[in-house]
Amino acid sequence: MNTKFVEEAESFLEQHPDIREFDLLLPDMNAVFRGKRIQREKLISIYKKGFYFPASVFAMDVTGETMEETGLGFKSGDQDIPCYPIPETLKVVPWRKERGQLLLRMLEPDGSPFFGNPREVLHSVCKKLSEFGWKAMVAVEIEFYLVDPKRRPGQPPLPVFSRLTGQRETEGQLYSLSSLDAHELFLKDISEAAIIQNIPADTALAELAPGQFEVNLHHVPDAVLACDHAVLLKRIIRSAAQNHQVEATFMPKPYPDQPGNGMHVHLSLLDKEGQNVFQGSDDSGSPELRHAVEGIRSVMAESMLICAPHANSYHRFQSGSYAPVNMSWGYNNRTVSIRIPANNGPDMRIEHRLAGADANPYLLVSALLAGLHYGLITKTEPPAPVGGNAYLQTDTELPLTWEQARNHFDHAKILPEYFGKEFCLLFSNLKLGEQIRFMSTIAPLEYDWYLKTV
Repeated sequence: MNTKFVEEAESFLEQHPDIREFDLLLPDMNAVFRGKRIQREKLISIYKKGFYFPASVFAMDVTGETMEETGLGFKSGDQDIPCYPIPETLKVVPWRKERGQLLLRMLEPDGSPFFGNPREVLHSVCKKLSEFGWKAMVAVEIEFYLVDPKRRPGQPPLPVFSRLTGQRETEGQLYSLSSLDAHELFLKDISEAAIIQNIPADTALAELAPGQFEVNLHHVPDAVLACDHAVLLKRIIRSAAQNHQVEATFMPKPYPDQPGNGMHVHLSLLDKEGQNVFQGSDDSGSPELRHAVEGIRSVMAESMLICAPHANSYHRFQSGSYAPVNMSWGYNNRTVSIRIPANNGPDMRIEHRLAGADANPYLLVSALLAGLHYGLITKTEPPAPVGGNAYLQTDTELPLTWEQARNHFDHAKILPEYFGKEFCLLFSNLKLGEQIRFMSTIAPLEYDWYLKTV
């Protein structure tokens, strides 16, 4: 028991006498929060003794079903594993004034990190970077749609009504201020909740499609903390939407004829003196920047299952859709997968644009930092940067189906050295179970195409 941690809880309870209950939060393999709600009187005990959750939390698919293919369900007796509070994550829930929340981490009985927790995978990758005196500076950008919560089963969601016009939104414009005005109160609630929870949410902007927005997070010199910010921001966005009688969706491609939702990651690398390793003598950056780019390209096919973890993820990859479709990179070019934003100085960084908003931030950043580390130690050079339309490139190195992506992950050479082979097997088997379950259903289109024809 760490006395300092207990003092954190005691101080919080003293400062917030009106809070009566707490949500215990544990992000699963899909970064979906699983947890329990406890009463105020139980909080100190959680800090002193921990709290038990089944290991099968990390065997759940996106619908909450345990995938027996993982071996964490009945095969292992569906065992409980102790979980403990993560320091400095005890916060007020702004949309429920009588409630607090707390992030947990799962530990083995001997105190070592539980192998199946994506957050612990990221910890281990960051440790490899620290052995060279490097620290990642990370920020996440998340896109989402606001939709009408009333939806007919099997049908696409309807756009929300505009507060300004009273009509359903049918058009969108990138950077539209009128779209921000139409949802001003919703966006204000996000900003205020983020401030209360000490989440560095920054810019909000309207995207191309009606009801689509992006919220950006500030860079922080702690990759794990940056991912904590990302998953907690999604929780805030969903809750703010519910309070405004709409629904926020991070589904990668909710509409076939509109842009999808992406999760972009900005990252740079600091040395022991706090200097940006990617900064060079001109706007092309340092040799280390190019090595990092090639390292990330080296794991891009292996990590596609992480960037696009679900069936719907692959609808997002369409030419001309602002979602990249190949392993391209370039300077100040939004058609590539790995973009180097326009900079010449300490803000020189990499922007990874491939992943959908359904990606688990912990696993996504783990894959990017693993690739970055691999590139820096192998010192390999990337091909020439793309200066024009990267959609015109025809490389076939990137798997663009769910099954192909899992196959590439299963045959990965680099990621298992960073993630651990046991974790990789767990993640692959989870996705195998999810794929089998998804393919066991018959889509309505199949009846339209095949029932009377074949």
